[in-house]
Amino acid sequence: MSELLKSKALNGWQLFCLISGPISVAMLIAMTRTDMSAAEGVSSMIQLSVRCAVPLLYVAFIASSILILFPGAFGRWLLKNRSYIGLSFAAAMAWQLLFILWLTTIHRDYYVDEVYVLRDVIEGVIGYAFLIAMTITSFKFARKHLRPKQWTVLHKSGIYFLWAYAYSVYWWNLYYYGNPIWLDYLYYWTGFLACAARSAAWRKQRWSRVEKASPGIRTQTVFVFLGLVLVAIAFVMAATDAVWRGPVDALTTGHAATALAEMYLPYWPPTPFVASLIIALGAWMTLKPRYAVPIVDSR
Repeated sequence: MSELLKSKALNGWQLFCLISGPISVAMLIAMTRTDMSAAEGVSSMIQLSVRCAVPLLYVAFIASSILILFPGAFGRWLLKNRSYIGLSFAAAMAWQLLFILWLTTIHRDYYVDEVYVLRDVIEGVIGYAFLIAMTITSFKFARKHLRPKQWTVLHKSGIYFLWAYAYSVYWWNLYYYGNPIWLDYLYYWTGFLACAARSAAWRKQRWSRVEKASPGIRTQTVFVFLGLVLVAIAFVMAATDAVWRGPVDALTTGHAATALAEMYLPYWPPTPFVASLIIALGAWMTLKPRYAVPIVDSR
């Protein structure tokens, strides 16, 4: 496996071509088989391009976490090529942007009557702004103009925003629109598990730093237990959103205080992300409070 992952075809720009090339060919073939003169046909191409792009986003999102949780050759290869996987995602999303522009210009009436929602437009514009900025700053000529902390903030904020966009789309397909297909379930659970893995990796990395700085440090068993209980509850909630969605929506929508958020704030209501936030809270709780174990000198 290690030798295979070192091959030129699976690294760098060769990997980018290996991923983005077939996606582009698939888009071109699908266009020849789709009635692009109909708005519904263009809309189906938007959906297809997203389905091709989302797995690449999830892989880029989880790359560093895989190495932290499962150190080894695969994790190192994944992290080394994360930027090229991210660029492949950007290439797939370029197809989506083409079809969106096609729909909004050539089939404007259909877009306004059937598709347009202001908050969705805001989410999409911000998402593409992040994607373009992240793509440009993946190259040295642009990255050199940012301080390391600025680059990290941009890419971390961007990857979370884009993950939230993809994940929430499939949450809505499952728990709001109805009639989901198997791919909706796959992308929803993959996105949820990817976020859970990032929480677990954050916990492991944070705890390693604490142990290194303070040898003999320990956590209270009761808080570790409570944190794990929260994680278990989050998984149950992720599988039963239809049961508890109503009360959360009632709390966060339909009020004068939430009117502006409902119209303009991306990812409002926050219902799709409740389970993921509970997992993050559980991971944090397992780290607090801490106490030191006395180190006895046996000499």
